[in-house]
Amino acid sequence: MGDTAVVVGGGIGGLAAAIGLRRIGFRVRVVERATVLDDAGAGISLHANGLRALDALGAGAAVHAAAHPQYTGGTRTPSGRWLAHMDGALLERALGTPIVGIRRSVLHRLLREQLPDDCLRVGATVPSLLRSDPAVVGVPLPDGILAADLVVAADGVHSRSRALLFPDHPGPSYSGSTVLRAVTERPLDLSTDFELTWGEGAEFGHIRFADGHAEWHAVLNSPPGVRHSDPLGMLRRRFADWHEPVRALLEATRPEDVLHHDINELLTPLPSFVAGRVALLGDAAHAMTPNLGQGACQALEDAATLAAALADTSSIPEALSRYDAERRPRAQAVARAARRAGRIGQQLSGPLAVGLRDTAMRLVPSKAAVRAILRHADWTPPAIPTGHRGS
Repeated sequence: MGDTAVVVGGGIGGLAAAIGLRRIGFRVRVVERATVLDDAGAGISLHANGLRALDALGAGAAVHAAAHPQYTGGTRTPSGRWLAHMDGALLERALGTPIVGIRRSVLHRLLREQLPDDCLRVGATVPSLLRSDPAVVGVPLPDGILAADLVVAADGVHSRSRALLFPDHPGPSYSGSTVLRAVTERPLDLSTDFELTWGEGAEFGHIRFADGHAEWHAVLNSPPGVRHSDPLGMLRRRFADWHEPVRALLEATRPEDVLHHDINELLTPLPSFVAGRVALLGDAAHAMTPNLGQGACQALEDAATLAAALADTSSIPEALSRYDAERRPRAQAVARAARRAGRIGQQLSGPLAVGLRDTAMRLVPSKAAVRAILRHADWTPPAIPTGHRGS
């Protein structure tokens, strides 16, 4: 019959993990607590490492076809002055692909299409994990207990699984920043594919999609939990004197489409991504700030590495030990780098500090900026064979 796995969480990391596990012969069930898969989250950028992970999982072709390459753009000041240009063609020569932009809903759909319909169960919360037997994990559901040889906990930054497995860990911390974002209701004639603009304690950016619509995001220094009765109106006032296309992007957005989330991260690193026959993956393992655009890419790396480790041996504990050894140092290093990037980027406030940062950025050659991206994006995925696992 083969080994069985339960994936807790049907987001990008959980779906990718399920694809990888099925590829190597596991029977997989994905349990998602949401009752409606609306895939809120606007848009996402994928770097070469995330795309390579998808290719290794056998799910890359459809994503490449649906995504929009980000060739032009860079970082600006609120007045519109360029601090740095992004050379997508140079990235493509170095990595085989530029950064690409895709709607999160499209990416979710494409990943779900790689799985059989009966693989995903929605509207089910996993309240606990039963681990008294070292050879099996029990997953309690409303209609009974699923017994699994392996559980993948991909249930996000506020992971219930992580809290059960590591009760002494403090859990996620508020980063000091909050994000509002949306997809425009109509296509726009934008001059660039991708932009970030840094002001004092604020960032506004956009990515363009293949259909001409765009996702924009606004990141603000803020106390946690602050919400606005008219978020779009607040943003129009906050960014009233910023360069175009900020105003145009906000004007092309319906108020009901604006999403608002505080940004939380795992400031305290986990001591392990593994507990018995449970593997933590994605934000459950290493939630990070979005400043490097690496959150989803690291989850995809997790999924590919986990599948490859399990394919090489019939011993699940041995494979999970290898997964932890390979993924934890890298993912936690990327999380630290993202935190540092935020502190000198969007979170920086005060005119003197911002002025010094902007001057330094203008002096950095574009090739140096590309090398900074390569530091995290130039990752080679392990081979994942199709079929039965190794002995």
